[in-house]
Amino acid sequence: MIILSTKYKIFAINPGSTSTKVALFENDNIIFNVTINHDAEILNKFSCTSEQLPYRKEIILKELKNRNIDLEDIDVFVGRGGGLVPIEGGTYTINDLLLYHSKIEYTASHPSVLGSQLAFEFASISGRKSFIVNPPCVDEFENIARISGLKGVYQGSRVHALNQKEVGIRYAKKIDSNYEDLNLIIAHIGGGISIAAHKKGKMIDASDCLYGEGPMAPTRSGALSALGVVNICYSGEYTKEEMRNRITKNGGLVELLGTSDTREVVKRIKQGDIKAKLVYDSMIYQIAKQIGAFATVLEGNVDGIILTGGIANDDYLVGNLSKMISYISSISVMPGEFEMEALASGALRVMRGEEQAKIYDGISIWTEDKIWC
Repeated sequence: MIILSTKYKIFAINPGSTSTKVALFENDNIIFNVTINHDAEILNKFSCTSEQLPYRKEIILKELKNRNIDLEDIDVFVGRGGGLVPIEGGTYTINDLLLYHSKIEYTASHPSVLGSQLAFEFASISGRKSFIVNPPCVDEFENIARISGLKGVYQGSRVHALNQKEVGIRYAKKIDSNYEDLNLIIAHIGGGISIAAHKKGKMIDASDCLYGEGPMAPTRSGALSALGVVNICYSGEYTKEEMRNRITKNGGLVELLGTSDTREVVKRIKQGDIKAKLVYDSMIYQIAKQIGAFATVLEGNVDGIILTGGIANDDYLVGNLSKMISYISSISVMPGEFEMEALASGALRVMRGEEQAKIYDGISIWTEDKIWC
């Protein structure tokens, strides 16, 4: 049964590497949204991410106290999950196994592992429910998208799942439809860029924004010539860590132009900087090419293209990108990130009975053996 009249207060928690974003909602309405910055020197003293839990918990409680908000006044707690096996998208109840995998950082050591732990801690204090929503480990790929020409190397889903799914749901509502009924191409364009093909509510293929695939980004290299990378790796000039950083942290615009700020790049272009224009236009070209590739994955049946992420605010990028892809489908620009709203919305759908909370069983949605069965 769907219950729309009840008002739920929802506390959302999104831990980052040096900050924790927290927000309080009453249903869809935001009461407050704040980013709590942490001292990097303090965080560096912890041997693993999960050990930061008491430190971050105390700071969040102080923030709530300063705003005269009692945990008893909150109906549900929701965090960004992490450290889990690949799972399908949705809202998950935080059970013992999910919590354990988060604590031991089962598949990844990332600040997101604290989201479920913090949500569970606060919910336990007040006897409330706790959830995670579309964590980074969401993987809904079709098997055909996983295969590469090298044994042991498979395409994995590493995208901005939380924001990707949320903008898909929002777009569907905007056109009076359901996310599960649409074929969409969504491009999250920020410091990292992930582009995904959404088929009837599932992200069936996507560019890998973390492991060096898809378009170059402000801080990431994007797809590279495999042999070119091999030659650099065996040149003796770089360590494994240095190469990893070049690909995932200091590549793209940073490596080629010395900045990750696209506003600075556009400013240089307007001042006649030919190199800045070539590099930025190349990034836009690569984004367009990836969107075109996913149009073929959807067999040309594309109900909409959505541009989201911080750089979707850039008129230069949106204008030039639109010229290349507008023939595929209509383009909707939803700039920025909706991660806090996505967390609250996922929890709200479950509380209202619009969606069934899923149970984490610790079984990967895919394995190498399953692909070949």
